[in-house]
Amino acid sequence: MKLLKTLFAIASLTIGTLGFAPAASAQEAPDALVKRISQEVLETAKSDKDIQGGNQKKVLDLVESKILPHVDFQRMTALAAGRFWREATPEQQKQLTNEFRSLLIYTYSGAISQVKDQKLEFKPLRADAADTEVEVRSQVLQPRGGDPIQLNYRLEKSPSGWKIYDVNVLGAWLVETYKGNFASEINKGGIDGLIKTLSDRNKRLAASAAKTAKS
Repeated sequence: MKLLKTLFAIASLTIGTLGFAPAASAQEAPDALVKRISQEVLETAKSDKDIQGGNQKKVLDLVESKILPHVDFQRMTALAAGRFWREATPEQQKQLTNEFRSLLIYTYSGAISQVKDQKLEFKPLRADAADTEVEVRSQVLQPRGGDPIQLNYRLEKSPSGWKIYDVNVLGAWLVETYKGNFASEINKGGIDGLIKTLSDRNKRLAASAAKTAKS
């Protein structure tokens, strides 16, 4: 789980404000979209005293309103579930997607308040105009000369614009990292067992966020 937290802590630097300009994003190239919003989330996280102070409600609201419109959670969940996705009923698929979505929201929110003095550097996009799937490559430059952190995104073109469906940090794809955890839970208790595991974890995270908000 430490690896997953690290993945999200870094990924949150660049997708925390996906949704600032949905009308424009539908027409932007994928690399231009990610680059523009990356700068916005860094500036927001650095300047907002409530976020820096760990205000969980404000961070959760930010994640809920800004990330969700530009992430394909259903495809992300289907890829993480692998062959088991096809064995699930439509209702199980819906429940699994909702629980996974909630887990990612809580994980993102826990990382956004950690943004300090990081900077981003983007690499040229290798894609043709006709491509419907691309990989946007970047790296996070650490303050005080630390080693750069690789951060890449897989995006798919949809009728409403480009959608992120996977993130790569330091060579590890997020979906692949979760795939092993999902398979282990499904082998123990089936799809319903995985749904329950995610649901229980989300309840604990919700309680923790509520406790932080009151303190």
